[in-house]
Amino acid sequence: MQENTGNNHFSPTVESVRNIIQSSQTRTEKLMALCQLLNESVPYYHWVGFYIADHRKKELNLGPFVGDPTEHVKIPFGRGVCGQAAETLDTIVVQNVGLETNYLSCGVDVKSEIVVPVFKDGRFVAELDIDSHAEQPFTEKDKAMLENLCRQISSLF
Repeated sequence: MQENTGNNHFSPTVESVRNIIQSSQTRTEKLMALCQLLNESVPYYHWVGFYIADHRKKELNLGPFVGDPTEHVKIPFGRGVCGQAAETLDTIVVQNVGLETNYLSCGVDVKSEIVVPVFKDGRFVAELDIDSHAEQPFTEKDKAMLENLCRQISSLF
């Protein structure tokens, strides 16, 4: 993550993320605080949440999130964009969910999605999922910032 220079209100500062990670809160509280920070910092992040990997069941379990409730509280690996990211272990950016054949709809307003895996000691442990009501909002800066954030929060798992 880059330091916020005042004119870049589209990403949280390194210090704000570090303060959350190093706080005395529980992991769940920290993840929720990160969701809130991202949601408040980036105008086109309309749903921000974490899915926690359950390797035994090969599924993702919904963790802390900010945004409209979702029926997708458990997602099998491979299903939808989140499940694809769990299988490929890569960041997936979908700029127009209407063109995605394996998309799990989370609401009529969602137009795009980015999913970033979280690794702990090389093992996939969770992912950060962000939905936007805009088409094609995600840039390389979003991807780099979110991948960096996910590297930083790996210590929480």
